[in-house]
Amino acid sequence: MNNELLLIVSLIVIYGGVLLAYRFFGKTGLYCWTVFATITANIEVLLMVKAFGMEQTLGNILFASTFLVTDILSETAGKKEAAKAVNIGIVSSAFFILLSQSWLLYTPSKEDWARPAFETIFSNTPRLLLASLLVYAVSQRFDVWAYHKWWEFTKNRFGDSKRFLWLRNNGSTLVSQMLNTVLYTFGAFWGMYEMPMLISICLSSYAIFIVTSLLDTPFVYLARRIAGQIEN
Repeated sequence: MNNELLLIVSLIVIYGGVLLAYRFFGKTGLYCWTVFATITANIEVLLMVKAFGMEQTLGNILFASTFLVTDILSETAGKKEAAKAVNIGIVSSAFFILLSQSWLLYTPSKEDWARPAFETIFSNTPRLLLASLLVYAVSQRFDVWAYHKWWEFTKNRFGDSKRFLWLRNNGSTLVSQMLNTVLYTFGAFWGMYEMPMLISICLSSYAIFIVTSLLDTPFVYLARRIAGQIEN
């Protein structure tokens, strides 16, 4: 299976997973997804692949799903619940940094075979996770704020709180993803790659985020319908 097809399948599975978590577990499912996605995406981002003619890191789709989570919570439960998901992501990432680094403090057994792989992966994890932690906090809080600003604007302008979901969803996510992409790329990979590669990663990541942001809109509409079913 080629990389392009894998990315398309991953997007469907990951976004579908968010909806399933919400359908069966409600807000709790979305909070659990936030923990899973924020930790896993920061490990997956270490992998570099080429797809759609671009060099790119993995983790973009999984991380984009956290914006889908906050948009669903903003739409169905309110700003306070969306902000709670952001705080859960921050705390879970912070604890993972501490825990993953404690693994490297142990003296391995002579029979151990996994230590070199752990050192390769998690020796870079603190920097990546710290960068992600700060960027996540900034971009996600901005996303929640912008979502409700757009909502307030359309409601006051058109007198309908249900209409223009696509505008508040994309209007908030596209800008916050740009902020996230620039801050994370240069914060996490500065010194690891040359400037042309950093710019390439930045552009390819944001190109992916544009697609993932536009494609998550139908899932927010579906989540709003699921919310009505949960309430009933």
